Amino acid sequence: MQVQTSIYRVADGWSTPLPAALDDSRTLVLAFGARQFDGDLTPFDDLLRAFPRAVIAGCSTAGEMSGGEVLDDSVSVAVARFEHTRLRVAAIEVSLPEESAAAGRQLAESLAGEGLRAVFLLSDGLAVNGTPLVAGLVEHLPADVSVTGGLAGDGSRFAHTWVLVDGKPRNGHVTAVGFYGDRLRVSRGCEGGWMDFGPERRITRSSGNTLYELDGKPALDLYKTYLGKLASGLPGTALRFPLSIQRPHATALVRTVLSIDEAGKSMTFAGDVPQESAARLMFSIDDNLISSAIASATDAMAGLSPSTPVLAVSVSGVGRRLVLGERIEEEVEPIMDSLPAGAAHVGFYSCGEISSTTGSPVTELHNQTMTITVFAES
Repeated sequence: MQVQTSIYRVADGWSTPLPAALDDSRTLVLAFGARQFDGDLTPFDDLLRAFPRAVIAGCSTAGEMSGGEVLDDSVSVAVARFEHTRLRVAAIEVSLPEESAAAGRQLAESLAGEGLRAVFLLSDGLAVNGTPLVAGLVEHLPADVSVTGGLAGDGSRFAHTWVLVDGKPRNGHVTAVGFYGDRLRVSRGCEGGWMDFGPERRITRSSGNTLYELDGKPALDLYKTYLGKLASGLPGTALRFPLSIQRPHATALVRTVLSIDEAGKSMTFAGDVPQESAARLMFSIDDNLISSAIASATDAMAGLSPSTPVLAVSVSGVGRRLVLGERIEEEVEPIMDSLPAGAAHVGFYSCGEISSTTGSPVTELHNQTMTITVFAES
C-alpha cells in the first residue's frame, strides 16, 4: 500500500504535485474541500486528469484536516494505492429525507459481492437523514463488514453541502466506497467527550429527525431559554450545546441541530430523535474534547503493526471545532503522533459521523464525536 497527500489552495495551487503514477483501479482518492469549491472545479478536474482509473470520493466540510493541520478554504487530498484490495464505488440521489433508508438499502445492494470487507460512506449533510441511511445500509450488509464515514459539512451555516459523484460536487447525493479482499485491515475509534447538564426531559413529540416538544412544551422555546443571549445565533450556536438522547439498553446518542423552524417552534437534527426518549442538553470543555480525540486515535491503531503503511481518515463534529477554537489543532496533532512513520492522514469537520463506538458492535450515526478509520493491508 502506497499513500500520499496534497493540499489545494486557490492562490497557491497544489502543495505537492499529484502522484499520477499511483493511478490504478485499486487506487482510492479522497478529497475533502471547502463548500465553495462546487463553484470552482479546478481541483477536481485536476484529480480526474491525474487519476482516470481511480475511485474518487469526497465531500464538503466545516474545515479540512491534513496531517496535523486544520485548514479552511482548501481541498485536502489523500491518494492510496492498495496492493491487494479491490475497490468499487456506488452513488445515489436522495431528494427527500424520507428516502434515506431506501438509499442505504440500494447502496448495500450495489456494493454486495464476494470479499466485501468495508464500506466508507459520505452523504449530503442536510438533505439526508443519517440515521435511517446508516440503518438501511448496515441492515443489508453482512455483519462483519465495517461501515464508517460521515455527513458533509458547511461550516456553521447549514445551507448547502455536496459530495463527489464521478469526481464532481453534487447536492443531495450519497456516495459509498466498497473495499474487497482478505488482506484489508480496518480499525476505528469513536469518542465524544461531552457531558450532560440540566434536567432530564422527555421527548413528547417528534418525527424522524425533527423535534417538536420536550415535556409537552415547544422544543425551540425551551432550547432558547437555555441558550440565553446565544439564542440569536441559532442554529449555529446550538453546535456548542448538542442534545443527549438516552435509550434503554443502549448507549446514549449525541444529536446536533441542523435547522430551526420559528413558525413551528421545532428543531431538525442530523439524526433521529425518537419520541418518548429521555433527553438532556450537553456541553464540553477543551481538555475533554482533546482527551477523547487521543482515545479515539489509540482505539483506531489498536492491533495494527507500528510499521504498517496506513491511511487514516478522521471525521469530527463541527461543534467540537467551535468549542476548541484556536486550540483545534490539539485535537488533530495526537492522531499524527499515534500513526506510524509515513502514514497519510486526512479528514473533515462534519454534520455527523458514522461508526460503532468502543465496546459496541452497532454502527450508527453520531454527532460531535471524533471518529477515525484506519485502512491498512497485511
